[in-house]
Amino acid sequence: MAETNGAAQETQVAKHQEVGHKSLLQSDALYQYILETSVYPREPEPMKELRELTAKHPWNLMTTSADEGQFLSMLLKLINAKNTMEIGVYTGYSLLATALALPDDGKILAMDINKENYELGLPVIQKAGVAHKIDFREGPALPVLDILVEDKNNHGTYDFIFVDADKDNYLNYHKRIIELVKVGGVIGYDNTLWNGSVVAPPDAPLRKYVRYYRDFVLELNKALAADPRIEICMLPVGDGITLCRRIS
Repeated sequence: MAETNGAAQETQVAKHQEVGHKSLLQSDALYQYILETSVYPREPEPMKELRELTAKHPWNLMTTSADEGQFLSMLLKLINAKNTMEIGVYTGYSLLATALALPDDGKILAMDINKENYELGLPVIQKAGVAHKIDFREGPALPVLDILVEDKNNHGTYDFIFVDADKDNYLNYHKRIIELVKVGGVIGYDNTLWNGSVVAPPDAPLRKYVRYYRDFVLELNKALAADPRIEICMLPVGDGITLCRRIS
């Protein structure tokens, strides 16, 4: 019996350590403990509804994890965020977390190239009574950011900006949004541990999309660490999130 249990545990460890696994914690059981103890009991009903709806979507791996949604909500309240931006929306789980955390007159400029995905979650957002806080723009974010940066009145006006979009443009986003976030404000970059692949050996059996974007994530992490305009903190929440607090 002991041998059987040992073999089962070894199989579980092997499964968990596979590069590309969703959780970055020591074990699936430990991650599940966090969800069941801290996250799910406090998850607002609209967020639960949207999470379960998104789970049925074929691209559900793109969604923000429930523990990260809880983290973002807490962070936004701690910094008293009011004017925010989100680049990359998908079905809107992190967007809903933000909208629920902001005061009633809070605003979110939300951008995504796929409005259909956003419209899947929109009825839930509307039912939650927070749709009025969201200004959704369909299409690439860079042209919108360029227009915002061009007007000096927009500089330093955002309390929080969350980026969870095309990894090959993260540095392009950073060059622009660093001008838009206020001194003392926060930028959050999602997926900065990129399925754990940032420490994978060159011959690791990575999924094609993981391998393709890994170098862009590594380049971003190196650039953020060297940027004197920000303080950074990389956290193993979700797929890794790096918080950047603008200091100059």
